Amino acid sequence: MNVVRNHPWWTAAGAFVLGLVFGLVVLGWWVWPVQWTDATPGQLAPAYQEAYVRMVSELYAFNGNAEMVQQAMGSWAGDVTGDEVACSMAASTTDPSDRARLEATAAVVNGTGCGAVAEVPVPETEEEGGGGGLPAWLLPALGLLLLLGLVVAAIFWVLNRRNESSAPGVSVEPVYDTARSATPAAATSSRTVMQEAEDVTTIPIARFHTTYTYGNDAYDDSFSIENHTGEFLGECGVGIAETIGGDTPKKVTALEIWLFDKRDIRTITKVVMSDHAFFDDALKAKLAPKGEPVLARESETIVLETASLIINAEITEMQYGGDSDQPPQSYFERITIALSAWAKEEGSAVQTGSGDIDDLMDF
Repeated sequence: MNVVRNHPWWTAAGAFVLGLVFGLVVLGWWVWPVQWTDATPGQLAPAYQEAYVRMVSELYAFNGNAEMVQQAMGSWAGDVTGDEVACSMAASTTDPSDRARLEATAAVVNGTGCGAVAEVPVPETEEEGGGGGLPAWLLPALGLLLLLGLVVAAIFWVLNRRNESSAPGVSVEPVYDTARSATPAAATSSRTVMQEAEDVTTIPIARFHTTYTYGNDAYDDSFSIENHTGEFLGECGVGIAETIGGDTPKKVTALEIWLFDKRDIRTITKVVMSDHAFFDDALKAKLAPKGEPVLARESETIVLETASLIINAEITEMQYGGDSDQPPQSYFERITIALSAWAKEEGSAVQTGSGDIDDLMDF
């Protein structure tokens, strides 16, 4: 998706070329080619027009049926008429009998023969194999163009994957594979290096995605966190924290992300605020009791940590609303958050309840 956002014009041009090649070559000429029916002699190639006139003239010389000639050549539709083609052929032939048949046929059509009809130059026919159809080089060229388009698309895909993997500040979630490891963003907390290495599992035990869309006034998603054996560890979720204005639907200016741990007495909450709310001191002070304020930014990773759980909440998609009655970047039109849950190894977490330091020192 990044390549579409970063290179919209290249993407549009590539899509247009691929669509043109696929629609014209694959569908238009191979799958559903154009088929002509009910064509008149005047719509044929010059070589076939001459063959048609010659057959009519020979048949007329054999049976003398003038009505047949009128029916065959009187309804001719094209750049030249049937009698003009017959006279042009008569002028170019060296066979006297053939010339006489052609002139007699033209006389049946126009009533005067070839004396009043100027010689019509017959266009040169295409080389053998052309037949009035497509040039022989066109299909290979279009095939090469299609191949080039596929190569360009593959290059864009590879570059996009490379940029995603090397971009700073982007949290790449690990897959459920014990052969690979990942460290949650909670490594920036106040725990010691030894605790960081020992008390966090190497892969997330659960992943969730939630999307708020403007108009969903009842938005409040929650998810149960369980380990691989099905044991309940806690819950996490996202809900509406604050709105602005009094209109309906509500204009959400802040969301709250929360984490509940059954082994901890606390429920950790952080407030994801719009740009307007974050820099509005009064609104920021109002939301302060709900949790730590965080400025909403795409690709931002928000960390929540309890005694035995860690949540990485990454904003994967974000779009502000454009109501002219509200300040710019003041409410969310759409925002998607990906939640990844890690479990600390049992017995290694540092308790944060009151008096725990005194208990450790009292021995």
